[in-house]
Amino acid sequence: MNPLTERDIRACFVNASRREATQATLPDLDAQDWDRLDLLGWCDRKAPLSAYVVLEVDGAPTGVLLRAGDRAGTLARRRTVCAWCEDVVVTDDVTLYVARRGGASGRRGNTIGTLICTHFLCSANVRRPPTRTEAGSDADQVRDAIVARRVAGLRERSERFVREVLSTR
Repeated sequence: MNPLTERDIRACFVNASRREATQATLPDLDAQDWDRLDLLGWCDRKAPLSAYVVLEVDGAPTGVLLRAGDRAGTLARRRTVCAWCEDVVVTDDVTLYVARRGGASGRRGNTIGTLICTHFLCSANVRRPPTRTEAGSDADQVRDAIVARRVAGLRERSERFVREVLSTR
């Protein structure tokens, strides 16, 4: 992912008002390992149910404001798989996030939701070394191919979600 500035991030949200984008609490951008990120996602520490994700769509940063379905833990935790990274190891820290659609559809109250790693660790999850069960051998090229396939899948699934937010349906 290309490094982003605060200005880049605040200007790229497709489903947030200017006020919401301005009030967003951003992560420490200098601490990000941009070469190992496919998306930048974070929870707003000042607004516990708000989260944000920024990824590149058609070469441009595109941001989405998300709302957590249940961050307070009032619902029973269930093991589930993140729809973006599809990591089978980390299945207990996944949250239902809902995004208001962009444009007129979002102003009418239309939303879309998906299950995502609570703290947006998807980029790290897809880069973890494959298990022996996944790789089946010690060949580095097999392991590298598995990681490359996971990274491509994460990018495709997260971009599909953002495109759906942008959809005029």
